[in-house]
Amino acid sequence: MQGWFDRRARLWAAAAAIGGIVLLVGTKLVEDPGSGVKDVLLELVESLPVIITSVGLAILFQVTQRQHEDQMALIRDLDVARVHGQRWRAEARLLIDGLGKAMDEQFARWSLTQAERDVALLLLKGLSLKEIATVRATNERTVRSQARALYSKAGLSGRAAQSAFFLEDLLAPAADADRVPLGDADAAERRRTTIQ
Repeated sequence: MQGWFDRRARLWAAAAAIGGIVLLVGTKLVEDPGSGVKDVLLELVESLPVIITSVGLAILFQVTQRQHEDQMALIRDLDVARVHGQRWRAEARLLIDGLGKAMDEQFARWSLTQAERDVALLLLKGLSLKEIATVRATNERTVRSQARALYSKAGLSGRAAQSAFFLEDLLAPAADADRVPLGDADAAERRRTTIQ
């Protein structure tokens, strides 16, 4: 759109300049039919700055008008995007809060300590044991021990099984009517046997 606008403005400016020159020459010849080409050219040269300035102002006005229209369109688009973003965040917040609550309930069923819960969440976020140790200001051996305790209490074989336990239902198609909600003990047992 911008390239089309630039080309249109240049064509308009050229037409205005040529039209101004033709009008000036025509006016001069009508006013003084006896004037020579030299007088007309001299008059034209003297009037050229006025013509160029007028054309420049017209182009500037047109460009300013277009920029204002573009700015208003961007503001409208931004307002629409802001409304959609707020709606998405509100909807996602409910889902994230629900997932967090379900995970806390599952951690309680597994009887995890607060340290094991923290390690479980950080493992789900994809941090390495070394990174978890740094975040929790402890050593890697402690984190490894807490992860093993977590897997033992949950009856999971490791990090991949833990991720699958919580994320399997999020990634699966919703068409399965026989799916059991996250946290159901029978579903947990099916997941464990499926994973192993």
